[in-house]
Amino acid sequence: MTKAKLKTYLIRYAVITLGCIIFSIGVSLFLDTNNIASGGVTGIAIIINYAIEQAFGGNVPTIVHTILNTGTLIIIINIPLFILGAIFFGKKFILSTMYSTIVSSLFIELWNITIVEKIKITKDPLLAGIFGGALFGLGLGLIFRMGSTTGGTDIIVKILRKKFRYIKTGIISMCIDIVIIGISAIVFKDFDLTLYTIISIVVMTAAFDWVLYGGNSAKLVYIITTEDKAEEISGKILKELDVGATFVDGEGAYTGKDKRIILCAIKSFLYPKLRDVVREADPKAFTIVTSAKEIYGEGYKDPHDEDL
Repeated sequence: MTKAKLKTYLIRYAVITLGCIIFSIGVSLFLDTNNIASGGVTGIAIIINYAIEQAFGGNVPTIVHTILNTGTLIIIINIPLFILGAIFFGKKFILSTMYSTIVSSLFIELWNITIVEKIKITKDPLLAGIFGGALFGLGLGLIFRMGSTTGGTDIIVKILRKKFRYIKTGIISMCIDIVIIGISAIVFKDFDLTLYTIISIVVMTAAFDWVLYGGNSAKLVYIITTEDKAEEISGKILKELDVGATFVDGEGAYTGKDKRIILCAIKSFLYPKLRDVVREADPKAFTIVTSAKEIYGEGYKDPHDEDL
């Protein structure tokens, strides 16, 4: 393995590990401790764990609690789904997914032992749903960006995403989670808790999609100006902003005069500086600004990257 490949490999797994830590904090410290089913296999594990506690009247034998706690239940449920993932996505994917699942499950149990059993971060289910959902989505988004998953229904989501490429990953995940919400409503017999669960999943979906797609978004800017001003503006864009631009020839429909259109895709945080450049060079320039959710090419997504 070359140094470049080794560096890429280590960075990938470092980000996956960070995602697992954030994900596990959301599940253990906020969702699980407040009986909020977070969706996916994790949500199913929380529901089963709660059902076991109810079956034993809250006095679960130590051996049962050790074997059938939330963390180990996640691993058990994932085994058949790992096999499915290996069939569809190959060895590389399933190895990273197994790593993500095991690490996140271990961290969930670590937080349960070191923090949850000693102190409850919040008893407010609304706060738990919001912060737990946000951390859940942020962590899962980081893991997905690195081409991995936490297993479970995430594998099913990726399979469905291959077939329905026009639907965002977060939306597919939310649809599956709606079914789990229905089950949690029956098991927990608490409609208020079901509503908090819905809030959690909506927040999770927003955070997840923000991490997954936010970094690829930018502004698409059309600057309509004169020939001489176009050269000055494009020169400053290239030099001061280090951003590429494309010229398009045009003609004013009313004036009949030749126009030069500068087409430029730029990150949102650089746009204010671009606006200043245009104002200084040509205050009369006609500028159209729109959002570009996905951009492929140098500085953005590789055209050969897998759809997330």
